[in-house]
Amino acid sequence: MCAQMPQTVKNRKTTVQRGNRKKVDNIPTSRSPKRKTALCKKQKKKGGSKWLFFKRWPSWAIWVGALSLGVAYILFFYYFFVGPYSFRWKAIYGDPVYPEGFDVHGIDVSHYQENIDWERLRNASLNSSPVSFVFIKATEGTTLLDENFNLNFYEAKQNDFIRGAYHFFLPDVDAQKQARFFLKQVHLEPGDLPPVLDVEKAGKLTETQLQKAVKTWLDIVEKEYGVKPIIYTGYKFKLHYLNTPAFNEYPYWIAHYYVEKLEYKGKWNFWQHTDCGKVTGIKGNVDCNIFNGSFEDLMNLTIPEQEDDYTYPEDSL
Repeated sequence: MCAQMPQTVKNRKTTVQRGNRKKVDNIPTSRSPKRKTALCKKQKKKGGSKWLFFKRWPSWAIWVGALSLGVAYILFFYYFFVGPYSFRWKAIYGDPVYPEGFDVHGIDVSHYQENIDWERLRNASLNSSPVSFVFIKATEGTTLLDENFNLNFYEAKQNDFIRGAYHFFLPDVDAQKQARFFLKQVHLEPGDLPPVLDVEKAGKLTETQLQKAVKTWLDIVEKEYGVKPIIYTGYKFKLHYLNTPAFNEYPYWIAHYYVEKLEYKGKWNFWQHTDCGKVTGIKGNVDCNIFNGSFEDLMNLTIPEQEDDYTYPEDSL
């Protein structure tokens, strides 16, 4: 037996409960969907009116406006996000960028370059110029001797490179002990570049304390070799911590990457311009440097021949 379908309720019903005589409305009548549909159509018409402004424009004007906005966005993105780092991207993903106007090029190495093919490196070039000099990491603090230093130092000499050795300075370790450790491990010879102090960190020292510690190291090493050591540091670190007359008399090796021109205005001798260099004989990246002068100027910077009564550092320890 089929159940009879209830008749459509045309009028809203109201039931009355006994006790509080509360009125309760039934489910909306069948007229509600029609009202809703009509309301939606009115809203669509109102929303569509927003586009009437653009419909009045010719299509070519809309395309020109869209292209102009796109070009403006590209220029904005390049100026703020690409331009300042373009040199770094070129160095990492393309050929290294070498500063113009310099002919004497070199590199600095440590155990991070692993096994170097010195014979191939001897015939390699940087920006169409031979590799003229090599700085080699020697020591750090008072206990660390770079594991590849002795081999690299020997091979550089055998392959006719102008070589140098550097000490990585730890600010929270006694500066005098660091200097003595360097002199014990490194035996520079006439024709080598002056000893190098690599200063990159201040640690817990104040500016004055750091300057005093650095000067202590420099004085001890200078006394032993009879030449002023080279100071290696970053461009901003130099301006913040070592920008005093007492340090201006030393040769400077400035690290400042991915710029067309070194922004440091003082006197400098070496510029480490990238850490993403490529050179035959070394796998992976290597730091590249330029010398601010001619090859003859570079030779004049090296440790000179000493008189017969000169005492080498290892003999005085």
